[in-house]
Order: sequence, then C-alpha cells, then structure tokens
Amino acid sequence: MKKALIIIDHGSRFKAANDMIFDVVKMLRDKNKDIIIEGCHMELAPPDIATTFVKCIDQGATHIIAQPFMLSPGRHSTSDIPQLVDDIARKFPDVSYEVKPHFGTHEKITDILFDNCGL
Repeated sequence: MKKALIIIDHGSRFKAANDMIFDVVKMLRDKNKDIIIEGCHMELAPPDIATTFVKCIDQGATHIIAQPFMLSPGRHSTSDIPQLVDDIARKFPDVSYEVKPHFGTHEKITDILFDNCGL
C-alpha cells in the first residue's frame, strides 16, 4: 500500500497565507520521504482538494490520509472537508482514504505554544 498525506487549509485571497501550507508540506517531506505528501486549499485558491487527491493517485497512492490543517472542530474541519474528500474519493473505489480530525487539543500543541512564546 502506497500512502499519501494531504494537508488541507482553508485557503485565502492572500498569497502569503496560501503559500504557508506548502512550507509545512516541505517540512513534512523533509521528515518523511517514504510517503507522498501534498498540500491544498479547501476553497478560494488552487490547488483544491479534488485536484490534489488525483495528483496523489497519479503518483501511485493507494491510501490517502486527508488532514485538515485546522485547530478547531468547526464546520470546515468536521463537515466541509470530509464531504469534499468523499466527493472525489467516490470516483476512485480502488483507493482507500480517511479524513483525520482537527488537531487543536493534541497534547503537543502546548509545547508548540510555549515554544512560540519563549516559555
């Protein structure tokens, strides 16, 4: 099974905000070269979820993990993103997939916050 990880942010009208997800993707790729790692935006800017899902399949992915790059369990992370992933995944019945939850209460968030604040 060839795995792929798609990191999905909201998307913005501001280029700098959109570019950040690809900085995160680069950091993830530097840490793990064994899986396909791509980034995309839920809306407002390319690439979108469907395009990125297909890109992963074109690179040989047979299992795709979609991770919303979001802290809170809002509508986008709990409803919109899972629906958009489901919509494209239905077209590829031989590819398994999962949508992970937001990560705002992950225990390592506290370390990140303290580190960012110099504490």
